[in-house]
Amino acid sequence: MLTLAPQSDKAQRQAAERCAAGLIAYLRSVLLAPPVTHERGHAVFLDAAQGWAGDAPFGMGGEATLTLRMRSLLGEALRRDAAGLILAHSHPSGQCRPSGRDITATRRLAEIARALDITLVDHLIFTRDAVYSMRAGGLL
Repeated sequence: MLTLAPQSDKAQRQAAERCAAGLIAYLRSVLLAPPVTHERGHAVFLDAAQGWAGDAPFGMGGEATLTLRMRSLLGEALRRDAAGLILAHSHPSGQCRPSGRDITATRRLAEIARALDITLVDHLIFTRDAVYSMRAGGLL
């Protein structure tokens, strides 16, 4: 009989960091694929165990704006029976900080998602050189 010892906290933390790094790399490749002249959005859907339930683009905007269709985004989350959602979009301007509109839309989305039992886990903003987490920045 084979028994496995539980992973140490350090091993679990390292596994979580590898997973997060892989997600960041994937989203960077999707959002910053050429041409990088317009804002792009992408959503990652998570199941109840915070595992991957799928992903989908949610739009391409102008040079400095992206229209978020909450109804279609949350409809897709419900279709996938998602319990969580990670939102990401690019800032081709190179400014890796959320705009006032980004903050307002994110908070509204979090509120509506919560009413549907979906957690907005984070909203990430990507530039060529950096990524900003609205959760880590205290905006979610």
